[in-house]
Amino acid sequence: MQTRKMVTAGFFIALGVIFPILFHMVNMGGAVFLPMHIPVLLAGFILGGKYGFIVGLLTPALSSLLTGMPPLMPILPIMTIELSLYGLVAGILSEKTNINNIFSLLAAMICGRVGGLITVYCMANLLDIVKLQPMIWIKGAITTGLPGMVIQIIFIPGLLHMLKHAMKRDISYSFK
Repeated sequence: MQTRKMVTAGFFIALGVIFPILFHMVNMGGAVFLPMHIPVLLAGFILGGKYGFIVGLLTPALSSLLTGMPPLMPILPIMTIELSLYGLVAGILSEKTNINNIFSLLAAMICGRVGGLITVYCMANLLDIVKLQPMIWIKGAITTGLPGMVIQIIFIPGLLHMLKHAMKRDISYSFK
């Protein structure tokens, strides 16, 4: 069971690295469509909070190391906190509550953005990175990423439904 979850987490990490590359290859902005977010959110819903958190923690770092995206400073720490919270919250809400997937998704997205905002605030004040302004960052993150957020809200619940239906047919593939 644990091995299967680790392999599946590795698969989601790989998708989180590959999706942004594909989006950039066809000039579809990663900051607009948020392709790294989708595998992390799916990992949280499917694998649970612990593995969702790990996928969210490792995906941006590995992507930065292999592709240079996201840039090391200041974006990598912000995305790392944001995505790890996405995976954690989606996973916890999926595991521990009967909340609709759309509401769980929205809660995860809000918690992730709040975590990003706190990270920007800390980086601006504690590390004295003057160019980071938390309120400008959150406004830009929401307005720029709005198409990606809409895509997530539309497609992730459907993908989850299809994946969970497929996993029910293959009883041996149950994670829980």
